Amino acid sequence: MAQTEEQATGLGSQFSLLFIYEGSNACFPYLHEHTTCPNQLVFIHQPPSAKKEKAMNLKHRSKHTLGLLVLLTWCAMALPAWGQTLYPERPVRLVIPFPPGGPSDVLGRALGQKLTASLGKPVIVENKPGAGTNLAADLVAKAAPDGHTLLLMMVGTQAINETMYPKLSYDTVKDFAPVSLVAASSLALVAHPSVPAKTLPDLIKLAKTNPGQYNYASSGSGTPLHLGGELLKKAADIQIVHVPYKGAAPALQDVLGGQVQLAMVGTPSVLNHVKAGRLTALGVTSPQRTNLAPDVPTVAETLPGYEVELVYAVVATAGTPSAVIDRLNADLANALKDPELRERLLASGFELRTSTPQQLGQYIRSEIAKWSVVVKESGVKPE
Repeated sequence: MAQTEEQATGLGSQFSLLFIYEGSNACFPYLHEHTTCPNQLVFIHQPPSAKKEKAMNLKHRSKHTLGLLVLLTWCAMALPAWGQTLYPERPVRLVIPFPPGGPSDVLGRALGQKLTASLGKPVIVENKPGAGTNLAADLVAKAAPDGHTLLLMMVGTQAINETMYPKLSYDTVKDFAPVSLVAASSLALVAHPSVPAKTLPDLIKLAKTNPGQYNYASSGSGTPLHLGGELLKKAADIQIVHVPYKGAAPALQDVLGGQVQLAMVGTPSVLNHVKAGRLTALGVTSPQRTNLAPDVPTVAETLPGYEVELVYAVVATAGTPSAVIDRLNADLANALKDPELRERLLASGFELRTSTPQQLGQYIRSEIAKWSVVVKESGVKPE
């Protein structure tokens, strides 16, 4: 059926409106006299002739109106699904705020592979470390709100930054659209074998007897590992001295060598040393015992309510359409059910998590409230 652009898009006082939904092979009988179903969405303006208009009685008009209403109702139901098929229109960037090779990178690349398959477009992992994860967060916060730029957020780090950096260029709550939790890993409080404490209650008693005589290493000032130690000091009412390092690896090396007595480090990185007797595991910081080391008690078993985890989540830019957020949430949930992916991530020390966008938003806000107190009381400043 030939038509001009004006006929296809214009609206007059008298018109018939024809909607065809993309990919549909079924047309309403009412439409058969006008066109067949193309694979595109079209709006056709077809003014009836004056002669036909004259001959149209009230009954025919009612049928015509009813047919139009049916079409409009059908299209109102169909168009949201049609809009969802437009995402993604191009490759998706998954920004990771840490260098290649670390736990975040392992997690992000594993998720990226699965999302590439489900979204039908490449998911490109981009490592953007620097400024305590703020460079990556700023990039995503200022990206176009269309779901094509995502951040693999370590929630605790962003929550700490919200208080520790007084002039952030973004707001962790307002400038991101939560998608889903994806994973978590615990920390472990470990001691060199020379420390005469085999359990956390032993250490607390020792530290109370000798305030300021014991020290603990972390991966750097203002990190969850550092502030996990500060939270421990507050909960146990003890004084131990923080020794910051530029990374978890050098911190671990010095506690293995006995230069530092204690360390707060990622659980997977110390398990072999604990099994070999080179370190003593005093507790893990997750709310439940980890499957990686079920014999190691939690810190919360001695200090109820204590909890520190490295929790990972995917967020988009604020303003991203809800249909896109829901699509990503569903695809991430399906990816985390994949047996091969689960086995790989569990072996790397991750506990897999999922959530609704709303639950993630609530969790981010609760973490900001929790860490703001610790940051202010510890007096920590950005390095």
